[in-house]
Amino acid sequence: MEQNTNKKILIHACCGICSGYPISLLKEMGYEPVVYFCNSNLDTKEEYERRLEAQKVVCMYHWVDLIAEEYRHEDFLEKVRGLEKEPERGKRCDICIKMRLSAAVSKAKELGIKYFTTSLVISPHKNFAKITEIGKSLENDIEYIAIDFKKKDGFLKTNRLSKDLGIYRQNYCGCEFSKGHLK
Repeated sequence: MEQNTNKKILIHACCGICSGYPISLLKEMGYEPVVYFCNSNLDTKEEYERRLEAQKVVCMYHWVDLIAEEYRHEDFLEKVRGLEKEPERGKRCDICIKMRLSAAVSKAKELGIKYFTTSLVISPHKNFAKITEIGKSLENDIEYIAIDFKKKDGFLKTNRLSKDLGIYRQNYCGCEFSKGHLK
């Protein structure tokens, strides 16, 4: 990958665990990451707060800015209404990812940031090609940077960092429909 110098990038972060290594890799690539925590898909306000606290620790560790959106679970439920029984990684998940990445594009535009990406792709439970397709479909003046963060032991590295930092580790993707599916 080519080196960039002083280019801000908005990274949508699903949780502290998943964003640890991607933030460091983006910095190595010459980007200046701004972390965007936008996760109204999380099933409870308590879960949202736990993951946000972990995200704050990771951002402090990396010395990067964090922007956290308000928790609005009803917005997520409205978007996926009728898809509650969809299998994990199905249409409901695509809508959830598109909802959060759309918000990231809007935030990047608001902040004058030209690039965005997501930490979602570090999970072995997520489909890199599908998330990239969604990200690319949202490009306008903001470019989606597709990086498969799980390559070169990225998932192992991000898990080590989260363990070293002692942050909260969840055992499901986030919404009430994913509980028990991604353990």
